[in-house]
Amino acid sequence: MSGEVFRDVAFPFEDGRFPAHLGAVIQRTVLTGKEPARVVIHDEDNDWLVGDGVNDPNDGASVVACIRHVADADPSVAELATLEPGHIAERDEPHLPWTISVHEWPDE
Repeated sequence: MSGEVFRDVAFPFEDGRFPAHLGAVIQRTVLTGKEPARVVIHDEDNDWLVGDGVNDPNDGASVVACIRHVADADPSVAELATLEPGHIAERDEPHLPWTISVHEWPDE
């Protein structure tokens, strides 16, 4: 198996599951299991981002990795594979349900 990840994967996904090599920008704290995923964004450009919702995801705190690593560790993230582009799923803690809303980047 190669270590390649792909950004441009056609959406919606087959069987409503994340493809094995779909790349996402994932906060290191989530990828290592230090923090749960509390934010999942499927932006208007068809990019996926996963964050812990408590730490700053910028300045080297995030990496590109296969989103399936997170989805396999947390089945509730796997359920978000049908999240439409331009939307965000948020929750305060891993035992709480996701709240889905339209995503907008803050004005800078």
